[in-house]
Amino acid sequence: MSREATLKRVLDCGIVAVVRSESGEQLADVVRALADGGVTAAEITFTVPDATEVIRVVRKALGDRIVLGAGTVLDPETARAALLAGAEFLVSPTVNTEVIRLCRRYDKAIMPGAFTPTEVLTAWEAGADIVKVFPADVGGPGYLKALRGPLPQVRVMPTGGVDLTTAESFLKAGACCLGVGSSMVEPEAIRTGNLDRLRSLAEQYVAIVRKFRGQ
Repeated sequence: MSREATLKRVLDCGIVAVVRSESGEQLADVVRALADGGVTAAEITFTVPDATEVIRVVRKALGDRIVLGAGTVLDPETARAALLAGAEFLVSPTVNTEVIRLCRRYDKAIMPGAFTPTEVLTAWEAGADIVKVFPADVGGPGYLKALRGPLPQVRVMPTGGVDLTTAESFLKAGACCLGVGSSMVEPEAIRTGNLDRLRSLAEQYVAIVRKFRGQ
């Protein structure tokens, strides 16, 4: 999938599920449940044990039903391993220009993490497709809106602090999409295999995005 096609699917969905777990087992079922609820963009973080293998398994299990990425990508070596495993986009908590260049080289979408205006603009000028504003709970929607004032051209995705009570406010503040972790991909639901719970939460977040967009 081309970078442009991946980006379109992420933006159309409006939500990137941050899939983090102490075990990689059953994460294909977790991502499937999220997709059943309408969240069709997900990142498997590299804090998950054997993350590259998990990415391969999820990619094989779900194919093009979802757009699959890798998260917590800190360096080019991890980035390349993730892409070879089947990731279509990469997400990082920091700005690493080498990782951005690698993604550009292979026509893959990249969402580096930044917080200050300088970091956000540095990531954007280096070739970021979306800048992940992290941790977004520090400044909340008000901070995101303030960033968008002088930097309206930058697509931003708040991550950290996005939940059912703040999601709409972040969208109103100018988020192009939302990075949602444990408030949707609940660790307890993963641990107990409560796929219905995960699907229900996904549906609730999707409903917020669609309502905001008038869909």
